[in-house]
Amino acid sequence: MTSQGVEFYERLGVKRLINAASWITVYGGSIMPPAVVTAMEDASRWFVDMHELNAKAGQVIANLTGAEAGLVTAGSAAGMVLEAAACMAGSDPAKVWRLPDTTGMKNEIILHRAHRVNYDHNFRAAGATLVEIGNSGSTAEWELEDAINENTAAVAYIFGPRRGGALPLDKVVEIAHKREVPVIVDAAAMLPPPENLTQFIAMGADMVSFSGGKGVLGPQSTGILAGRADLIEAAYANGAPNSDSIGRAAKVCKEEIAGLVTALEIFVDTDFEAVMSGWRDQCAHVVESLGDIPGLRLALSEARPEMLESMSNAPRALIYFEHDWKGPSRDQVLQMLEDGDPGVRVNASGFEGEIAIIPVNLRRGEEIELARRLREVLTGG
Repeated sequence: MTSQGVEFYERLGVKRLINAASWITVYGGSIMPPAVVTAMEDASRWFVDMHELNAKAGQVIANLTGAEAGLVTAGSAAGMVLEAAACMAGSDPAKVWRLPDTTGMKNEIILHRAHRVNYDHNFRAAGATLVEIGNSGSTAEWELEDAINENTAAVAYIFGPRRGGALPLDKVVEIAHKREVPVIVDAAAMLPPPENLTQFIAMGADMVSFSGGKGVLGPQSTGILAGRADLIEAAYANGAPNSDSIGRAAKVCKEEIAGLVTALEIFVDTDFEAVMSGWRDQCAHVVESLGDIPGLRLALSEARPEMLESMSNAPRALIYFEHDWKGPSRDQVLQMLEDGDPGVRVNASGFEGEIAIIPVNLRRGEEIELARRLREVLTGG
């Protein structure tokens, strides 16, 4: 493993991690390519007009997403705040100033019950009232049609780990647009594949929010907002650097904008077939290295980006604990991995008590150390 760039963390006494858990914010998101870091350093040397910089960066986003306009945000969560604010307050300075007080505004955002996640708090932070439709297993078209009324500001669509129970996005767009209601999308973790950068806009979504610090490998504190020109203009009116907006708290600095634009340009020019192949090889190494341990079942789950679920866009190595397993519990395994130095983080969000190795943040060669540490913990060796 590389020791490059550890001086700062060692000085603070912060332990480094091997991240096999995916692009997760609490583990630092992703590692930025050198060209991104260089662009941020270059941008730090001069002052610029932030309105001009935001406009020029937005043009790059628009060109790469196929949208009418774009905006760099302070992460995808901030993008969700701005989506809601844009649909409720528009660019009206009096309404912009009043948020999150939405008195007298259209303030209802319709959301599938199957799409309820922690992050829908960002819609409510802007002052929206969420109106749920459907249940965890299914949603009928009439439920969306019936929920739209004179107070509806938007219909939200969230691509999370599992989409079961929700109407397809294209059907949501069709129903909402018949009533002239915009559709706003949270697609934070849906890159890669790069096709998703344009797919949701092409399907008719009015605004789409992506993370810039996950698969795009930009600064962790950045996001991408793309969509209709009038709504992006309204989102900007409700965001930084404007001091009278609810989005002022989610400021994006010039260095972060430079990093995000550079990362996005690299992202669309990346050979992701080769990247996926490398990730698969890392997963295969883990599966092959641990497959002989009694009481465990190892599996290599192939990437299935066509499922449009955030956990399916990369291959995974899965470790299942069988009924005859006599070793430490999953929680004990997680704790022992965490206690090592460097610490190891894996994904334990599955429904069968399994451990998932998601290789997107594994550096070359780290799969060897990861497999060694897992064997040591699992066997007590």
